[in-house]
Amino acid sequence: MSKIDEIAAAVGAGKAKIVGGLVEEAIAEGANPSEILNKGMIDAMAVVGEKFKNNEIFVPEMLVAARAMKKGVEVLKPYLAGDTSNTVGKMVMGTVAGDLHDIGKNLVIMMIESAGFEVIDLGVDVPVEKFLEAAADPEVKIVGASALLTTTMPALRDTVAALNKADFRSRIKVMVGGAPVTQEFANEIGADAYTGDAASAAERAKSFVA
Repeated sequence: MSKIDEIAAAVGAGKAKIVGGLVEEAIAEGANPSEILNKGMIDAMAVVGEKFKNNEIFVPEMLVAARAMKKGVEVLKPYLAGDTSNTVGKMVMGTVAGDLHDIGKNLVIMMIESAGFEVIDLGVDVPVEKFLEAAADPEVKIVGASALLTTTMPALRDTVAALNKADFRSRIKVMVGGAPVTQEFANEIGADAYTGDAASAAERAKSFVA
């Protein structure tokens, strides 16, 4: 079993205590840092996400795996190409007003940070004004908003509508996501992108700044 497979297994099992050490060992053995990230962690989290979708595991297991990945990413960060001090851009992320869910958002933030972004996490139950205020920063390139309940989809619509009216709209891309959100809904409310999972969100964010 290769060191990268060991890392993937540790992330999948949520063994946060050993992931960092395994990453250091893999680096010492000459493994490619982005391969460790992609195969050892992002792929492992994709498997975890798939199991979660199929109800084979539940939120606690998913969170534990995400924490394990975070530990690995912390060790890996200095080795990743494009030192994180010159990030690819700033992204604002938050769960819309009335919605207190943050697991999906936090997973997306982890994936997007590991893609080289600096993420400003606004937290949960974020009012429209707070999104606008954060997005007004000239360095912000992407705004991500999530709604995890059908009852908070109108708040997502309001948030995107307000961003679309902002005078800085041409400078930013608006990404939306969350369990009840669909591509059709994203199109209808005028968002630039919808992604169904954290890994796709990171890919899409990267494509906007490429």
